[in-house]
Amino acid sequence: MNKVTAEDILEKAKKFIGIETSPSKALYPVEYDPIRRFCHSIGDENPLYLDPEYGKSSRFHGTPVPMTALTVVSGDAPRWPPAAALETLPPMPSIGVSGINLSTEWEFFKPVLVGDHISVSERYSDVYIKAIRIDPQAFWTVAERIYWNQNNEMVAVWRNFGLTHRNPEEVENNIIKEALVFPLGAAKNHRLTK
Repeated sequence: MNKVTAEDILEKAKKFIGIETSPSKALYPVEYDPIRRFCHSIGDENPLYLDPEYGKSSRFHGTPVPMTALTVVSGDAPRWPPAAALETLPPMPSIGVSGINLSTEWEFFKPVLVGDHISVSERYSDVYIKAIRIDPQAFWTVAERIYWNQNNEMVAVWRNFGLTHRNPEEVENNIIKEALVFPLGAAKNHRLTK
C-alpha cells in the first residue's frame, strides 16, 4: 500500500488553481443609503460619501463607495431566496481540518459609484505547503473574490489568505489524510468554469 504524502495532496490541490466561478450579478445596483449607513457606523463624515451634490462636483462626478465598504454595498451578501445564492468554488484538497483565516488584502482598479451594478466571481490563485509551529506541513491557500462593474471592468480584487493544519496527534504520528476545505466561507452550488 502506497502512503499518501502531503506533496501528493498538494499536487491534487494545485489543479484547482485558476478555477473560477462565472460572475454573479448583484440583485440591485449600488445605492446611497447603504453608503450613508456604513459611513455613520464607522464615524466617517467625509462629504464625498455623504453629500450627493458634493460627490457630483468631485473628480468622480458622483458618489463613490468607500473602498472598505465594497462588500457591504455591492450586493455581495447572502441572497434570498437561497436558490439565488452566489456560485461558489468547489472544496480544495488539503490536509487537516483545523482552519485559520490569516488575512485579507484588497486591490482597487476603478472607483465604484452609486448606480453601478456589481458582479462577483471567485477563483483559486495559489496553494502551497509552509511550516507553522504546530504543523510542518500546513496547507496555505489564496482565494480571490473579483468585483466587476456593469461594463465588465474589473474594479477590485479581494484576496483571502488561509491555512489548514493537522491536530497535534496527527503531526506526532505523521498521519496524512486528505480533507476537503471550502474557501471564503463558501457553501454549496458548484457550477464551474475553467
